[in-house]
Order: sequence, then structure tokens, then C-alpha cells
Amino acid sequence: MTPLISRSGAGRKGLVSLICGALATGGITAASVAALEPGAASASSHREAPLISGTPQYDNTDLYAFVSPDKPDTTTIVSDYIPFEEPAGGPNFYQFADDAQYDIHIDNNGDALDDLIFRYTFHTQIKNKKTFLYNTGVVNNLTDPDLNVTQSYDLDLIKLKKGKQQYKTTIADDIPAAPSNVGKASMPDYAKLRSQAIYKTSNGGATFAGQADDPFFADLRVFDLLYGGNLSEVGRDTLKGYNVNTIALQVPNSLIRQSASRPTVGIYATTQRKNAQGYYAQVSRLGNPLVNEVVNPQKDKDKFNASEPKDDGQFLKNVTNPELPKLIEAIYNIKAPKEPRDDLVSVFLTGVKGLNQEQPYATPSEMLRLNTSIKPTAKPKRLGVLDGDNAGFPNGRRLTDDVIDEALQVVEGELVGSKNDLGDAVDKNDKGFEKYFPYVAEPTSGSRGALAKAAGSSTKSALGDALTSSDSSSNTTLIAGSAAAGAAGVLLIGTAFGWWRRRMQRPY
Repeated sequence: MTPLISRSGAGRKGLVSLICGALATGGITAASVAALEPGAASASSHREAPLISGTPQYDNTDLYAFVSPDKPDTTTIVSDYIPFEEPAGGPNFYQFADDAQYDIHIDNNGDALDDLIFRYTFHTQIKNKKTFLYNTGVVNNLTDPDLNVTQSYDLDLIKLKKGKQQYKTTIADDIPAAPSNVGKASMPDYAKLRSQAIYKTSNGGATFAGQADDPFFADLRVFDLLYGGNLSEVGRDTLKGYNVNTIALQVPNSLIRQSASRPTVGIYATTQRKNAQGYYAQVSRLGNPLVNEVVNPQKDKDKFNASEPKDDGQFLKNVTNPELPKLIEAIYNIKAPKEPRDDLVSVFLTGVKGLNQEQPYATPSEMLRLNTSIKPTAKPKRLGVLDGDNAGFPNGRRLTDDVIDEALQVVEGELVGSKNDLGDAVDKNDKGFEKYFPYVAEPTSGSRGALAKAAGSSTKSALGDALTSSDSSSNTTLIAGSAAAGAAGVLLIGTAFGWWRRRMQRPY
């Protein structure tokens, strides 16, 4: 039996380091496996591989899939991108990439090949390219002329057979995305902007794209020698206050599952980026959380992001002989479970028998698996299946599921007789989730303090009117004048520049 760590005092803090052991042991494989267990995944895919860490617009950070709590005849899929968005990170705020295909994949017969793909493609529009501003005044709606940089998207449904495309149909066309939440002065009613970005589809579903609070909650400081080497760095929600860009899709269960008698679907997300030759190449992939971040070694991370579920057998050893439990044993003297860890592997490859197994002989592959016939519960338990709540992880993944604690307890033997109460001391998100689609919380505003008192005329009249002037020759003067009225720093920059030019024109 493995040692237990209580939820009180220093002992409770030890659970976080183990959490990643769960995913490290349990994550991404695709060969034959043994009996399955509920819950050995963890954390979030933030900056998980060398190549994708340098291109955050294409980086899929998290994937959630759950039967919609207020519409149980539908499934909601939430896919997040761009890790660690600082809310005040302007003037170039956060946008989806125009040269990307953001795909949500569905396998509804267990053969590890796509049966459906929901594809999002984005287009950026800039009204006034002569200003550096994201918005030139107060933004009251998504069509406001003061919202200078906007994005819209198309949503296509691709039907496949044996992985080969059969046909494509457009579900939504030129739908506005919700902007980044610049601040209270710029966007005083952000909830209104978000509501305008929710589009109801003709089949009874819905779609949303835009900024949201990062729904993942965990202490990610494991990378500093496993929480400082002495468990001194745990218990803080590392992602508190950060935003992400979210794609949320709600679809009828009947659309994505094979039949009512075969209700389980496999779900994963990818991003394809257009290269210099005009072809799309897959650069990011995500099913279960933190698979590529902790389970895969450096040599396999970029390879996994470019791979398909049908080829996951190449990564099997990373799961059956994981690195992290050995590190935990060396540092904290918590004995690593015996290898090979087939007990942890099965949850990611085939689904749990009697819960969310797609087919009796499903091809093992790494993806979320959701049984769409299991109704949502009115009072979700954060530990999901481990706590008797079969509507939660690893049966899909809800926003409230504490996958860190679940993974931690499983990796230390919860399912094989070593009962424990491990966790990372972060049990819920810093913001509450919404009761209706798209369910994710609103993004943190770029202005998090008290609103400053404006002197004189409003931002819109002083700045916005100048920037939308039709007289291009006077635009620079108007911008400088209005900026001077509201920001002394800009005036000083302009003065210094003029002085520098005069100096350069002198003969000495």
C-alpha cells in the first residue's frame, strides 16, 4: 500500500506533486490494455511542447466535453487556446489565427478514425489601420465602429468514413467573435458583448468563440523541482486571473453519436497551421489533460502534437513506464507503483467498461470519451467517477471536475486498494461558471482596479472622434491632441521626437 497524505497541513500540500504522477503514468497511449480505471489524467496543456510554446495562437490548452446540464439532449464541447493571457496585454490583444484550422474531432465507432470534424476558421478585420488602438472609444456592441479590431468565423461540419472526407456543409457563416476584455472604460458591459457572440444553429445547437476566464484550476509549479523539492510551493491556483480564447460548441447528441444504443463518442481537438507553401500541417493536439505536458519526454512532445490517435501505440512506453512517479519516490520517498502501469493506461485508450467504453473491441487511442446517455447531475461532485458521480471525469470532462486530485489519488492506488485523500489544495476555479451556454466564466478585465476619474471630455469624444476623422492629413494632429488631453506620456514622446529631429537637422 502506498503512503497516504492527508488534506491538512504540510501533508495536504504533497498531493500536488503526485497529481502529475497520475497523468505521467496515465496518459497517451494506444496499444492493447488491461482493465480500466476512472480518472488518471491531470492538469492542463499550457506550453507543453517546444514548438507550440513559441506559437501560442495555435496552442490548445484544454478540452472539455459534457452532456449540457440545462439541455441534456445536447453535448457541449469547450476547447481553449492561447495560454496565460494577461488581461491588460495590449495594444495587440488576443486573437485566433487567420491561417489556422481549429478542429474538434469525433470518433463515434471506436476505430480511432474521425467520423465528424467541426472546423472553425477565423478572419480578422481592422477598421482603421492608422491607429495602434484595439478600440478607439467605448464599445457598446459587437458592431460598434469604436471596436477597431474584430474577428468573425465560419463553422463547417465535415463528414468522414474510414477517415476519408465524404462531404462538407457550413453550419455557421461570418459569425462575430467576442473581443478581448480591454477594460471597464472601454467595455463597460462586457456581458452584453459576450451574449451577442452566442449564435444559435439551425439544428438546435449553439456556437461561441471569444475570450473567457481560464477554467482550469491547479498549482502548476511542479516544474520547480517538484514544488520546491520540499512541498513548500503548493496550494496556489497558478492560472488565477489569466484568460484564454475559447471555442464552445453545443450539438445534439443524435448528431455526434453512432446510435442511441451506442452512445459513447471519442473527442479530441487539433490545430492546423498553413505553411509557406499553402498547405495545412497539424501543430497541436489535445484529448485528455496534461498528456503531452508531463507524460511525454522532450523527444516525443512535438511528434505527439503532429500525430493522430490511430498511431498512439508509438507512445505506449511513456505511460506504462512513466518518469514522474520515480522522481516523486526519489524526492519524497513515496513508493512508485509497480510497472507496467496498464491500470492507468486503459482509461485513456478504450474507455471504462460499463461507463464509457466505445466498443467491445475499440482501437486503443488517446482522447476524451463521453457517454452521452448518462444524464447530468444537479450537484456535480468535483472528483467525478471516484466519488460515485458517473457524469464526471473520466466520462468526458466538466468545467468543475478536479482532474488534478482525481489523477493524484488514482496514481497512488485508489483503484487497487490503496485508499487515499490526496489533492493539490486547489479544489475549484477562482470564478464561478455559468449555468447556460457557453458555461465558461467571463474573462478578467484588463482594468482590475478602481476606475480612474476622467478629466474633461469623454474618451469617445476626445479620442474616438479624432481617430475616425475622414481627413487623413489631419489625423496625426488630432490623435496627438486628444492623446495629450488624456495621456501626458504620449505628449512627452511627441515632444522628444520633434526635438530629436531638430537636433539631427543641425550641422553640429
